[in-house]
Amino acid sequence: MKKDFVKTSRGWYSYEYPRAALTADNVIFGFDGQDLHILLVRRGVEPYKGKWALPGGFLRMNETIEECASRELKEETTLSNVYMKPVGVYSDLDRDPRGRIITSAFYALVRLTEVKGGDDADEALWVPLTQVPALAFDHDRILRDARQRLKEDIHFRPVGFQLLPEKFTMPQLQRLYEAILDVHFDRRNFMKKMLSVDILENTGEFEEVHGHRAAAYYSFNMERYRHLKSKSDFHLEF
Repeated sequence: MKKDFVKTSRGWYSYEYPRAALTADNVIFGFDGQDLHILLVRRGVEPYKGKWALPGGFLRMNETIEECASRELKEETTLSNVYMKPVGVYSDLDRDPRGRIITSAFYALVRLTEVKGGDDADEALWVPLTQVPALAFDHDRILRDARQRLKEDIHFRPVGFQLLPEKFTMPQLQRLYEAILDVHFDRRNFMKKMLSVDILENTGEFEEVHGHRAAAYYSFNMERYRHLKSKSDFHLEF
């Protein structure tokens, strides 16, 4: 069997097993006030040149997989300082035509911001979740898994912290939850539920509308949320 040689702090080490390559892929969700969006890049190199994919790339020997995910996201989309949570590890034998490549996937929630393609990505673009084309590699599966993880997490943390502006209306918050869970809530019941959790603060301001009743602006009280989490498990049931 052919031996691979790996350099460590103690010198060269003879490794008798073939080594797989590692990559990190990022599922970045955004919200435009009506619909969930996903951040995609158009691949500028083979394989799948010209196809849309999740931002990501190969692990370097001097970084962790989390650092790789952050670096690749910045290089391919210019997006940085994003807090990401793991989705899972994907190791199907035929998932990448370049060889034995295992990927670790992460997801994050961010407010929509301008992005630009870079490195080996010809273009970076926010795409409505309902309009996502077939993706390269096994990224369709990764996206499905990340969306399921988001649906589960929404019951345990207020995702609006990351996806909504600092001031938002109750209809905006309701639309966000409906977009994530793919359901429709009764307006009064949703408002009653969210106010009962006691993590929203009425700002005393109202949106400017003509011919309709003005909706109040709310903001999240992160201090109160942390206090609730320290006492017991935060859990929203709809």
